[in-house]
Amino acid sequence: MTPWILGERFNTVYPHQGSIKALWETKWKFCCQKSIYPFHDGSFEDFEPIFEKLIAQNINDAFSDAYTNTFLPIAESLERQAAEALDSGHADRASDLYRRAAVVLRISRFPYVSHASRSETSVKRLAYERQKNAYLKAASLWKPALEEELILHKHASGSDGSQIPLYIRLPEDASASNRVPVVLIMTGLDGYRPDNSQRTHEIIARGWAVVIVEIPGTADSPADPTDPESPDRLWSSVLDYMETRPELDMSHVAVWGLSAGGFYAIRAACTHRERLVGCVAHGPGSHHFLGKEWLSRVNDHEYPFTITDCWAEKYGYASTKEFEENAQKKFSLIETGVMDQPNCRLLLLNGVDDGVVPIEDSLILFNHGGPKEGRFFEGLMHMGYPNSLPVAYKWFEEVLSPNKTEVKN
Repeated sequence: MTPWILGERFNTVYPHQGSIKALWETKWKFCCQKSIYPFHDGSFEDFEPIFEKLIAQNINDAFSDAYTNTFLPIAESLERQAAEALDSGHADRASDLYRRAAVVLRISRFPYVSHASRSETSVKRLAYERQKNAYLKAASLWKPALEEELILHKHASGSDGSQIPLYIRLPEDASASNRVPVVLIMTGLDGYRPDNSQRTHEIIARGWAVVIVEIPGTADSPADPTDPESPDRLWSSVLDYMETRPELDMSHVAVWGLSAGGFYAIRAACTHRERLVGCVAHGPGSHHFLGKEWLSRVNDHEYPFTITDCWAEKYGYASTKEFEENAQKKFSLIETGVMDQPNCRLLLLNGVDDGVVPIEDSLILFNHGGPKEGRFFEGLMHMGYPNSLPVAYKWFEEVLSPNKTEVKN
């Protein structure tokens, strides 16, 4: 057996597994009270009655319709209140209520919405559609507003879809005569376009634009999940679109890949190195997380629900067993030789005690290709929160605005 840095915790079943009651009481209640992942932007008062009902009715399967449906009455109430506030001329209150509704809908469709699921057959897909609707109503009232664009997938091939939905938010002073740097956010397995409000606020506050795109195999991504090279085509189309925006300084584009998106940030640092000034891979997998040994125990670790079934569908496999047997050879950034190419600046961020993807997946990258940068936090789990966020923003400031005064996040 591999001597994992995670140590004896590799074989440990974490206490929240299999029980909504245990998950809420040992993990999620605290996160909800502090408004941190996955409850960022949410309000405890919205969630407490929902989880009391889930616990009372012994609903433990987050993949069930019963789980998702438990959230919907609260979301509907918040949406109704938001509409009433907007009709009464209270735009700030309306935006706040729509934001809260979107977060409730986020957790209702947690942990995964397949790229292939349809609203007529998937309650989670329907909840996601409602989440996007509520979120865009909230974000349209921000200053500056966040907007949705549906762009042509110019480089689509094979089973790729023809259009790419993305979110874009620009500083109010961005123009053709005042072009601004831009951060391209690559989302994760469970966090999608409407799940990055605070990041967009922080990015806008630094005078940069932000573009948010979902990764292959998730939500609305048109990229063929079965093709290891489909993300390369996806980012080429997105970057080509960004070139058409006169407000964007395309000589200063950086990527921020979040969790599962970190995998794609690493890949883009090689495949699109000449179009990017840098990439942050935040909580990334690269190789070991797709191996059979890691996959044999990952469902027992910190992720709140079973993750291997989601990963299998995300990578386009018909069964989890087929995924476990074949994914590493097909998708690993080491096995496929991607990491033996040169790369643009690449910062790897994670917690040493990550039980979702092993810290070894960051460390192995230092033995391949060009130089890398890394900051890993002992005693912290997946993503290295909260300590990793200031490091990310400081690094982006050095890469995108080296002559500006540091902004405190």
